[in-house]
Amino acid sequence: MTESPSLAADPRIRLRRALAETTERLSRAGVPSPSADARALIARAARTDRSPLLLDRLPERFADDLEQLTERRTAREPLQLILGEAPFRRLMLRVEPGVFIPRPETELALDLLRTHADRPPERVADLCTGSGALGAAALDELPTARVLAVDIDPRAVDLARRNLERAGPGRGRVLQADLTDPAALAGQAGFDAVLSNPPYVPSDAVPRDQEVRDHDPRHALYGGGQDGLDLPRLVIARAAALLRQGGTLIMEHADVQGEAARALATTHGGFEQIETAADLTGRDRFLIARRVPDDQPDGSERLTR
Repeated sequence: MTESPSLAADPRIRLRRALAETTERLSRAGVPSPSADARALIARAARTDRSPLLLDRLPERFADDLEQLTERRTAREPLQLILGEAPFRRLMLRVEPGVFIPRPETELALDLLRTHADRPPERVADLCTGSGALGAAALDELPTARVLAVDIDPRAVDLARRNLERAGPGRGRVLQADLTDPAALAGQAGFDAVLSNPPYVPSDAVPRDQEVRDHDPRHALYGGGQDGLDLPRLVIARAAALLRQGGTLIMEHADVQGEAARALATTHGGFEQIETAADLTGRDRFLIARRVPDDQPDGSERLTR
């Protein structure tokens, strides 16, 4: 039976068909969340922020645009890069090729900061900021806070500046700096909190997800050294210099690095209440440590790098 032109032109019928077909194509391509991604691509092709099923009309280029978007996703380009944005806490952040895409598991860092900070943070540093996700969320959720975000990559620095300015106009600053340089953050001190999601993948590990392997920059994934902890070690050292007495360090790490991360903080010295927090799936994910006074004896050797 041939479908009548009126039915074929009905946007709701077209959208239901597009959802079924797009979901099927994404599923065949191995996309982990084919239905959710299909809905996001359809909304983008329909040029709407609300449910496409509520639309009375579709753009003239809807079918062509949806085809192009679907081809990119079936090739396993990350949905966030296709859309140019990624949700993070209460924000919608800009994302761009060549800059690490923020992950949902990192969002817990803000809750941990609220729980473990000894007072509402006024000065926050975000080390290895990438897109600026943690710094932008701090500006959004801590209305009186000011944020210094740091990254070595000029592309990340440019993107983070834009994301921080949108989240907290005039309250964020982004610095391009190499944490391996002992003088990189000279003169910076007195921070209430240091947040960080540094690169931590071991040098011989291969990310399981194709989107990560093919699209996240290697320098934002691999932490250096066989255990991947060279950069996390530097973050801990920089945090010790940046934090005031009683200030809080929250650092993300791989789910198998909890014990090693605690050992790094203990060996460096200058921290107390060192512990590991689990993510929402129960896996070790964050190092938490509180800064103690420089003159407090702890019997440990300080690292200069």
